[in-house]
Amino acid sequence: MKQTLAVFLLIGLLTGPIAYSQQLGCEELDGFADFAFWIGEWDVFDNATGNRAGENSIQSMEQGCMMLERWTSSNGVTGTSLNYYNPVTREWRQVWVSQGRYSIDIVGGLRGDSMVLEGSIYNFAGAVWDFRGSWTANSDGSVRQFFEQFNHDSGEWDISFDGRYVRKSE
Repeated sequence: MKQTLAVFLLIGLLTGPIAYSQQLGCEELDGFADFAFWIGEWDVFDNATGNRAGENSIQSMEQGCMMLERWTSSNGVTGTSLNYYNPVTREWRQVWVSQGRYSIDIVGGLRGDSMVLEGSIYNFAGAVWDFRGSWTANSDGSVRQFFEQFNHDSGEWDISFDGRYVRKSE
């Protein structure tokens, strides 16, 4: 009986602060709101052609401690990302996986008015490229998403996607 009570008290001491901090959420903590301008339901347009590229849903989760992205392109290809701020490293991280058989792992933070994340893109065949993305809130309420991928052959950064996010009408 004493042993069971001791274990119960130890578990309570170890998980109590964690449970308490999770109840507080993250909305008011430094850094967590830096990417909140991307939260919403969006129609996405290709800046190069003006054509609709797809739609995206960015949801705040876990009381503002992370964001969940659900992408569907105009031709039905989907992808999902988890975005979160690490208050220890003071960096945002995006981990993306697509049915198109690739993943992205990028980190960074605010640079001026833009969220800039850098890292790698991987195809499931084993290739790896340097990759970077930036998101910028525009004065009209839209968001520009700009992706670049390093081209190993040319030694240059190629535009991977330049898009404009427009909030869906309610």
